[in-house]
Amino acid sequence: MTTPVLRSRLPAVGTTIFTRMSVLAAQHGAVNLGQGFPDFACDPALPQLVTDAMRDGHNQYPPMAGAAPLVDAIAAKVAALYGRSYHPALEITVTAGATQALTTAILCCVHPGDDVIVIEPAFDSYLPAIALAGGVAVPVSMKVGEHGYSIPWDQVAAAVTARTRLIIVNSPHNPTGSVLRRADIDALSDIVRGTDILILSDEVYEHMVYDGAPHQSVCRYPDLAERAFVVSSFGKTYHVTGWKIGYVAAPAALSKEFRKVHQYNVFTVNTPMQHGIARYMADPAPYLALPAFYQRKRDLFRASLAGSRFTLLPADGTYFQCVRYDAISALPEAQFAEWLTREAKVAAIPVSAFYSQPTESGIVRFCFAKQDETLHLALARLAKL
Repeated sequence: MTTPVLRSRLPAVGTTIFTRMSVLAAQHGAVNLGQGFPDFACDPALPQLVTDAMRDGHNQYPPMAGAAPLVDAIAAKVAALYGRSYHPALEITVTAGATQALTTAILCCVHPGDDVIVIEPAFDSYLPAIALAGGVAVPVSMKVGEHGYSIPWDQVAAAVTARTRLIIVNSPHNPTGSVLRRADIDALSDIVRGTDILILSDEVYEHMVYDGAPHQSVCRYPDLAERAFVVSSFGKTYHVTGWKIGYVAAPAALSKEFRKVHQYNVFTVNTPMQHGIARYMADPAPYLALPAFYQRKRDLFRASLAGSRFTLLPADGTYFQCVRYDAISALPEAQFAEWLTREAKVAAIPVSAFYSQPTESGIVRFCFAKQDETLHLALARLAKL
């Protein structure tokens, strides 16, 4: 007997670069600064609140869109930070992580043949989700120079056609560490004004914007918020990426369509964790303190490599630092990342992995969401190159 041949829905998708680099790091005893998750524990009060929720009997299905205490807390946070009032019951949906939120948003609004503008380099879940929806990804590459990465809004505008259904933006941006400024928001507003184009705004690093700059959430701007799915992540905010809990804020009409898909791909999300997080959110201090927490790590990382042969690009947000390595090697990015893992014993991610087509910039990405001891060990190795 033989297994029937299955025609793949994602024939171009293989093992991700993150998995490959993590395996290589383990094989060579390298410090893994590739994958984007902390190697330190969350506040012990948070899992205790989840334990309390289980003991209090919150162990059955919650409402499909989210437990009432959590959607209420999310709506209150968004209103306090960004001035946008979302109706908790109609416009906030709790999701099984941000990736599910992103995929569900794409599936609910993109039809076969619709164009989706994707600004590259881009997080790796966008393109497969567009393909599963039958949409057509239209990539626009960011410009990169001595002042870092920027979006060429004239090229974004030129990419818009009658088939354009969705524009995906990501700020703070993974992998580049760039952030949207007010001028970017104005440019985006000009492009979509008077159209039926929707926006998917990936804001999972919303609480990691540095040097006193505000996070320019799409929620702040009524004309954009009215056409936007805004995605965030408790995993990133509270150092619990394995919990896989995020949320989407969107106007009622968009949320209604989002939930039609959501209820059939996950239905709902872990009940005790929702109640535990809701109670933890009563104190805003943990997320309000996050910019200073990670800026210190960013500054440690940058100061330690300031005299090295790496060229540091700006890191205005997220917990990622991109560097040029042309003074060290002429290897293509993927080969350099492998060499760095084997020889320097530090794993990084090639930025070329975040493009739909092969694109070499001579840049790799490090994650500094690590204990200081981890960073000191990695930085000492990198400084020797």
